[in-house]
Amino acid sequence: MTNKAFQRIYTQLEAITKATVSLRAQGVSNDELATVAGRLAQVVKIKDDLVTLQVYEGTEGIPTDAEVTFFGEPPALNVSDELAGRFFDAYGHPIDGGPEVEGERRYIGGPSVNPYKRKQPSQLIPTGIAGIDLNNTLVSGQKIPFFADPDQPYNQVMAMVALRADVDKIILGGMGLSNDDYLYFKNMFENAGALNKIISFVNTTEQPPVERLLIPDMALTAAEYFAVDKNEKVLVLLTDMTLYADALSIVSNRMDQIPSKDSMPGSLYSDLAKIYEKAVQLPAGGSITIIAVTTLNDGDITHAIPDNTGYITEGQLFLRQDSDTGKVIVDPFRSLSRLKQLVIGKKTREDHNQVMNTAVRLYADAANAKTKLENGFDLSDYDNRCLAFAKDYSTRLLAIDVNIPINEMLDTAWELFGKYFTKAETGIKEALIVKYWKEND
Repeated sequence: MTNKAFQRIYTQLEAITKATVSLRAQGVSNDELATVAGRLAQVVKIKDDLVTLQVYEGTEGIPTDAEVTFFGEPPALNVSDELAGRFFDAYGHPIDGGPEVEGERRYIGGPSVNPYKRKQPSQLIPTGIAGIDLNNTLVSGQKIPFFADPDQPYNQVMAMVALRADVDKIILGGMGLSNDDYLYFKNMFENAGALNKIISFVNTTEQPPVERLLIPDMALTAAEYFAVDKNEKVLVLLTDMTLYADALSIVSNRMDQIPSKDSMPGSLYSDLAKIYEKAVQLPAGGSITIIAVTTLNDGDITHAIPDNTGYITEGQLFLRQDSDTGKVIVDPFRSLSRLKQLVIGKKTREDHNQVMNTAVRLYADAANAKTKLENGFDLSDYDNRCLAFAKDYSTRLLAIDVNIPINEMLDTAWELFGKYFTKAETGIKEALIVKYWKEND
């Protein structure tokens, strides 16, 4: 917000509807932020000197002599290298006790990069998590969500990805974080000594839900500065997009818009696309990669939020608790990275593709064996070996607490193949078997 001395304050409203107020005001710009009786509002219409403001939290109880304070500009962020290592609120103001950031003032929520200026993604982003790096490899410039039930430790996974990912800058956009989660991120980043490359924008559960709507644009404005201006590889982590969509729903309901599927606004697809389409690989080398959390309601993948998200993004990472090992894993059956073929075997080892496919096939055979067991059928020797393999595969590779380089993941998989199966049972090409097969001692 601008200095109080320069803010324009009015106290005479001409009209009040369920979600808007109108008043006569001079020198106001489109999309400018304001407060009406202390509630966040934004200019949505200007006709001559009659200004209409959308009041995000609704107008109930607002009197005609309410104080309206204009901020003097649309939502904006000061961008500079000083952003690194800092925590900010939804308006871009520090919440870490540090000074305001000096820098170039940029309005948030601009258009995505012109398709003509984009380059096909081809850079690998390793995370140390085999469920991602081995089976669903991430590529710079990709947009991909984590789908997770609310009881899954998705914020811990986000923090792990932030600390392990081989990128220049990581930008966290936290929407509706509990205070515990906020402190968790803060402590993890500080203790890891990684603050110099992490920038965080945070809205907590105690703050107005509508402020969540500013967080992705704040995070992406910072990302564009480092990716476009500085040619850096930037990873943007957004959690939780379901809470973002819920805030959209609150606002649209107050605006008396007719809800669409699952009481979401009809604009949900374009609202989400506006965020995700900021992911880009730039010709000069900079990139913005977006990983977002979408929490599911009782695992319902058909709900409007994950459903729309799936059309926009390039795959999904699915977290689930593995009943056999008790570990949280990245589910190899329900996860998908649509861009992984751009780097597998090109930026990774030649055996990557065959190892990945073989491991998932054998894991699927274990799932079939488990079904046979549950239905009272006898298991073959192969079935039993598949079940034993699945436990090891889950514990040593799929679990999110495993942190190893990709080559070690591949070597571990070869070790497990040699431990439980014959060369013929794996179906891997002879040339790769000769080169990489590990006999079990």
